[in-house]
Amino acid sequence: MSLYAEERQQQILTQARADGRVEVSTLAEILEVTQETIRRDLDRLERQGLLRRVHGGAIPATRLDFEPGVSQRDATASAEKARIARATLPLLPAHGTVLLDAGTTTSRLAAALPETSELTIVTNALPIANLLAARPSITVHLIGGRVRGRTLASVDTWALQTLAGLNVDVAVLGTNGFSVARGLTTPDLSEAGVKTAMVAAGRKVVVVADSTKYRNDQFARFADLDDIDVLVTDEGLDPVARLDITSHGPEVVIA
Repeated sequence: MSLYAEERQQQILTQARADGRVEVSTLAEILEVTQETIRRDLDRLERQGLLRRVHGGAIPATRLDFEPGVSQRDATASAEKARIARATLPLLPAHGTVLLDAGTTTSRLAAALPETSELTIVTNALPIANLLAARPSITVHLIGGRVRGRTLASVDTWALQTLAGLNVDVAVLGTNGFSVARGLTTPDLSEAGVKTAMVAAGRKVVVVADSTKYRNDQFARFADLDDIDVLVTDEGLDPVARLDITSHGPEVVIA
């Protein structure tokens, strides 16, 4: 009996996570569909941020040594990220200091700030600083340090030294993974260190993350759930998970 597309894609994802990769020709034979059907399945799973296409097949995006670049991450869950950004706006002060972490969702938040915003923005993200620098009502402070080409974020000693001396009203962070068991995680140790320092600098800590990041645990933990005040995510996070996360500390806002 043939499988529905969703069932077939779940089987593909399960096999990719078990074996470390899948091949188009092998999947087509096992699932008794055309190679073109498998390619469409892989494309859809990549758009969801679950697989990464490689020549002849795909590898799981949840591999701890795989970190997608900015352009690829920006194309993943695009509509959800836009809603999350809008839902985060009411959590920001009318006046005061806001620390914005590097990331595609925080970048969308920066772009969504009203033209009348009178905020002091501190960020380690080159794209965010570039986006807001021309806004006359916003003061931008760019944190220095080594710039990671994959995320365009400042990291390492200079960044940590700057953050150690800051107290901000709201710190808004992104994350590559979040779960009750593992907390908040990211693939790179240097970015994890900066994120930990950002959590410490914020009087109120908000994490913005689409639901595909749930249980997508990565290599380096930078905070536990009870270190943050609010998690803003999308309706793809099921109600049981929401209650579980809330019971461990943060308020959960569904965009």
